[in-house]
Amino acid sequence: MTSALVNAGGLIVIALIVWWFWLSSPRKVRQASRTPVDIVVADGVYTPAVIEARAGDTVTLRFLCKDSGPCAAKVIFSDLGVSADLAVGAPREVVITPGAPGDYEFTCQMGMYRGRLVVR
Repeated sequence: MTSALVNAGGLIVIALIVWWFWLSSPRKVRQASRTPVDIVVADGVYTPAVIEARAGDTVTLRFLCKDSGPCAAKVIFSDLGVSADLAVGAPREVVITPGAPGDYEFTCQMGMYRGRLVVR
């Protein structure tokens, strides 16, 4: 009986972790403009996690890392070939000019923090 409860609890924790890092969808969307878009890196998420931009426009994303974990130390735009190291408490600007419309995911180095640059 006790081992069944421990196993059930473990499965619930695993399901919550999978949902939090891979299945949940971000709710905040920010329209990129001529001013930098501030993105806070904390508690396992990027806020806002979805940025909208127009193809051909230069977008400046200003990351402010508040998480001291090693996963938050880097942001990677793998489809755009862009990455940047993030230091805790120090804003870091990443300038991107996406040429083609599409969804460009940005993640931490382990793929647990997730965000999207939606280019129209």
